[in-house]
Amino acid sequence: MFGVNAPLTGRKALAGMPTQAWSSSRRAGHSWVGTAGVVLLFLAAGVFLGLVATTGSALYVSIAAAMILGPLLLARPAWVMWLVLVLGLTVSGVLPIWAEGAASRSVWGISGLAFLLFVLAVFKVISTPGLERQTPMFIWLFLAFAAYAIVNAIAQSPTLYQGTSGVKRYLQAYGVMFALAWLTWSDVDIRRWRVLFLVVALAQLPWAIYERLQLVPIREGMAQFYPGMVPIDVVAGTFGSQIIAGGASGEMAWFIIVVLVFLLARWQFGALSGPRLCGIGLLVVSPLFLGETKVVLLLLPLAVLVLYRTTIFRRPLVALSILTLSAALTFGALMAYLTYSEKSIAQQLQETVRYNFGEQGYGVYKLNRTSVLTFWASKQGLDDPAGLMFGHGTGSSHDPTGGDVSRRYPGFGIGFTSASAMLWEQGVLGTLVLLAAFVAAWRCAGRLQLQAEVGWLRADAAAIQTAVFLAAGFYIYAGSPTSTLTYQLVVASIFGYLAWLHRRYRQPAPT
Repeated sequence: MFGVNAPLTGRKALAGMPTQAWSSSRRAGHSWVGTAGVVLLFLAAGVFLGLVATTGSALYVSIAAAMILGPLLLARPAWVMWLVLVLGLTVSGVLPIWAEGAASRSVWGISGLAFLLFVLAVFKVISTPGLERQTPMFIWLFLAFAAYAIVNAIAQSPTLYQGTSGVKRYLQAYGVMFALAWLTWSDVDIRRWRVLFLVVALAQLPWAIYERLQLVPIREGMAQFYPGMVPIDVVAGTFGSQIIAGGASGEMAWFIIVVLVFLLARWQFGALSGPRLCGIGLLVVSPLFLGETKVVLLLLPLAVLVLYRTTIFRRPLVALSILTLSAALTFGALMAYLTYSEKSIAQQLQETVRYNFGEQGYGVYKLNRTSVLTFWASKQGLDDPAGLMFGHGTGSSHDPTGGDVSRRYPGFGIGFTSASAMLWEQGVLGTLVLLAAFVAAWRCAGRLQLQAEVGWLRADAAAIQTAVFLAAGFYIYAGSPTSTLTYQLVVASIFGYLAWLHRRYRQPAPT
């Protein structure tokens, strides 16, 4: 076996083979491997497309669309960003009015494009030396939370659907944030996207008028068949409305107030004239008077106080005028809401306190915005320290999709707000990571405001601080921070814009 006449093997055999013969055999081997790979790829694609055709699953359809469009869009991330923002802020919210099923499929498709941006951004930061040093801390914390949510879904979700749908709801807009933070964008790109958000804010008025005049009367005729239906809740602009379920009116109000904050900040720092502020601002805030979103009575004064918290002492006359204007807008909204209700102010106040802070459940749920947190706390103990610290898995508290934890408490609505959903699904650890990201973003915007040398940059940094504060508080108000695409796109764009500003205009720390 080991004699001199034994056949050569391994490297010795290759060394003894003529160069031409070895080259031809290598080409033939590569040709066979390549052919086999192509055949297997087409077979797998055929099987998958057949699965799409037979099941009609929104998940499979979005994956198939990404397989076809993905390679075409990889070289054009700006096109992907435009598609995600335009379709996400308009089509995904308007389509449910006429076709709820098609709307859910469109959301999966838009989410798939956003995840494509996610992949492009992560590849860019891995392959670009020095880019990680230009990245603010809050972006890394959001990336850590994304990884935590994915691992939590893999480790604890009992079904593939619960895990994938939960991850999709949490992270479906993160691609926009990471793309703005890590991909290369020009000043022209950013300026155009700022204009896009202003156009979307102005578009809320015609859609709110349509919903007020066309959809509210339809719901008033249906209210007797659906106990608890509030017809005017359907006035939500482009942020999502359904004939029966109502609309994301609170999310629309939050967006309008954030846009108003940006306008006020630009006027405050001399980047926007007073007449333009009055003209644009009036059109922006008008939808607030067409619906009945009581959270406006809290968000609007709070936003103005946070934005002008230092101006109150430095420029008291300016602060007083703005506070007076916000008080007038709040009072006008209150009067408008009273006209839409047959109950007195005392009755409305009593009911609001009861289903937000008392024992009365919110809508069809047994829990409300306050009791949903105390209920979570009452179910924690030393018998399940892992559940307290790490949660029970991404998507486990989501009632519409039948999460495994939500089925333990049917009708309670344990995931009614994003704060309670975070605690049930991601535990104390995941919630603290996300909270740390918000705190780091607040500090980043504050440093940028102090270092900025031009008015518009200081204005946007101050407005971003206020938006971060309002976005953090919205976790207690609704479940949209972890489920609603339109709202999540706005928040992700604000954080991504802050990261872009940090990379573009930051000053090196003193040595």
